[in-house]
This record gives sequence, structure tokens and C-alpha cells, in this order.
Amino acid sequence: MVPLYLVMMAAIAAFACFEGVASVPLEQRLRDLTPKARNVLKRATPVAPHFVLYSDAYVSSEPTVSEISGFNVFALSFLLQYGAADQAQEWEELTASQRSSILSEYEAAGISLIVSLFGSTETPTSSGYDPIDTANTMAAWVIEYGLQGDFAAFDAGTGAAEQWLGNFTTQLRTQLPQGQYILTHAPVAPWFTPNYWGGGGYLWVDSVVGSLIDWYNVQFYNQGTTEYTTCDGLLFNSSTTWPESALFQIADSGISLDKLVIGKPATAAQATNGYMAPSLLASCVSSAYADGWNGGVMVWEYPDANSSWIATVRGNTWPMSVTTTSTSTVTVTTTVGTITTTVSTTTTATTSTSTSTSAPGTTCAGVAAWTTGVAYTGGSEVTYDGYLWTASYWSENDTPGGTSGVWINDGACTSTATAAPKHRALLAPMVTPALAL
Repeated sequence: MVPLYLVMMAAIAAFACFEGVASVPLEQRLRDLTPKARNVLKRATPVAPHFVLYSDAYVSSEPTVSEISGFNVFALSFLLQYGAADQAQEWEELTASQRSSILSEYEAAGISLIVSLFGSTETPTSSGYDPIDTANTMAAWVIEYGLQGDFAAFDAGTGAAEQWLGNFTTQLRTQLPQGQYILTHAPVAPWFTPNYWGGGGYLWVDSVVGSLIDWYNVQFYNQGTTEYTTCDGLLFNSSTTWPESALFQIADSGISLDKLVIGKPATAAQATNGYMAPSLLASCVSSAYADGWNGGVMVWEYPDANSSWIATVRGNTWPMSVTTTSTSTVTVTTTVGTITTTVSTTTTATTSTSTSTSAPGTTCAGVAAWTTGVAYTGGSEVTYDGYLWTASYWSENDTPGGTSGVWINDGACTSTATAAPKHRALLAPMVTPALAL
């Protein structure tokens, strides 16, 4: 078996070779890659938006693709210092064949499977865990069981925690190279409050190792009964309890908007506080998107959150394609003497439709139509069936709105005029220095 690292290097070498031939289109270069190199590109970090679903509650098996349709990341919780627990342990106990089958189904649907490290019950920074040894052990588990990684524990305060996390993240990346493995962090929103934490909190973490972190699943819950429960408090103006920790305030402190994923509990029972009804959260998501954000949404946890939940939250901002089935029956009755025979023929037709007619700021001016046989990279935009679509990762012959889940529906083409680029001016980062790594 060829190591994934060598396959990645083969893909890089292929691109380097292609760069010398300026006349060869990018799609041709991608088509000429070997199947193994293509698989590496498909494993590369998906572009925003990220729709992340955590799973910790007991379930007998991993959910089917249809049960979590609309999400593109599924997180098994947790991998602890002593080993796998809960859903991570369930994954570990599957046979290699079972794991391979599930991974293939998820990959075909555009869903990345990751494992969440530590969680709220374990505090590695204050428990004396060695960051290098712990990173090596956990990375080995991730590689052995074919997953990605997410970090969810942190004890901000004196600066020691920030140092530990910086060293841990750096070492993880030596074992789980960027582009081959997803590495995310899941901090609570107050850890981004500037000039509050002795070591700079997550603003310092981002300034030092942020380039190694693919995105942040920010927990906007469990921080007080009235914290982050309105669109204004969630997006623009946090309270004085945790100042400057609303979504756009975090961005104003220097964190990239497209790396900030809004995290919420699926139900009021899933968190102590901070719950928002899916319809209200959808309204907040729409407002944030209109102001230039496109990070995505994270939720705790499956099975309370499923395909229906994320469809509501994505709403008109990132409408999901749904499949509808219509059935017609033709009945023919024939009578011979006193015997009557009835024959029924049933015809079923399946069509794909969109859940929305528009999205904020959608324009299709200058965007080419999707074409079969063309290779598209992550972030590519196309029009198809009257809608604007963005590729999550490398794709060829995956129809927008199809079962692969590669394409994100950005809404109906409501205008042919050139839209002004969405942007927000960001303030200079506000970081309290900690000791150098």
C-alpha cells in the first residue's frame, strides 16, 4: 500500500510538471492526474461553508447519508488521553471492512468524518499531559482509523494553556499534514475576548498557529442564560460579561470570517443555555451571510440534529436540494363472464428540486454553466438549473444538486448585474502577548 504522503507528493509533482505547459487548461491537468492523486485532492480541506454535526450520544451505528444530508462534516466524540470513548470507541470496534464501507459512502456524499479530541470532561493543559507525546499518540489513532481531527478542550488563563495548545497543534500538523487532514478547534466564544486572558486566549493561539487550523467551530452556548441568544448578541454585540465575543466582533479582532463557524445546541436539553430555535438561527445565519460571512454552522448533537434540522438552519442562505417522488397508478378492469380481473400499473418519477428561490446577494453574471467532463477545483462557481453553485472540493461529472454533495447551492440567479464584493474592514488584531513557543 502506497503511503498517503507519497501519493500527495505525486500529486504535487504532477502539478509542478503541468506548470511548465501554460497552454494546458487546469481542468485537463486535473483529469490527467492518477486516481490516487485525485483521491488526495478530494481529501483536502473543504472550502467554507462548513456544516458540522457532532455525535456523542449512544447510537447503534453511524447514521446513513440520508439521515445527515446537508452536513459536510460528522464528528465522532471523543478521543481521550487514555483512548477512544463513546462514539469514537464505537468506531474503533467496527471491523476494517465496516469502517471502509462507511467512509466510502460518506466520501461519495461529500461528508468528512472526524474525531473530536478531549471534550469538556478532560483538561489536558492543566492535567500535565505532555503536548508532544499526546499529539503523537492521538495522531497515530487518527491515521490508524482513517479519520480527521478536532480539538475541543482548553484552559485559558495564565498563558501556560496557550503555550500547550500551540505546541500540541504544531506537533499534530507534523503528523497530520495540511491538505491531507482536517484539523479544527472548537473554542467557546469568550476565549476570543481581547485583553482578558493572561496569555491572550484564542487571539494569541490564532496569531501563532492559526495558519495550521482549518477553521474554528465556535461554541456560542453554555456561557450564561442571556448570552448569544439573539441575532444581535450572537453576531454583532456581545454582553459586557464576555465583551467583543460576538461573531463579527471576533472577526474585528483579526480572525478570518470564513474560519468562524457558528456553533449551537440542537435542543435546549443539549446545553445549559444558549439554545436558539432553528428558525431563529436561520434568520441570524441569513443576516450574517448578507454582511459577508460564510463560515457555516456547527451543532451539538446527533440524533437531535439531523438532515431536517440543518435544512431549516441553512434556509434560503444555503438552500438544500431535496428529492420528491410522485406516483401514478393506472387501473384496467376486464370482465369475462362473471369473472372480473383488475390490473394496476404504478409509475414512479423522481425529481430534484431546491428548497429556496433566492439567497442574499446571489448573482450569476459572468459565471459559466456547469459542464460535464470539466474538472472543477474547490471554490469554483457554476450555474445550473437556474441556480448558482460553489464546489466544496475537486469535482468532475458530479451534477450540482446530486447525491455527491460536492456542490453548495448559493441560491437562484436573481440578477445578471455584477454584484459588489462582500467585505468588512477588519481592525488590527488585539492580542495580549504570551511567551514565545
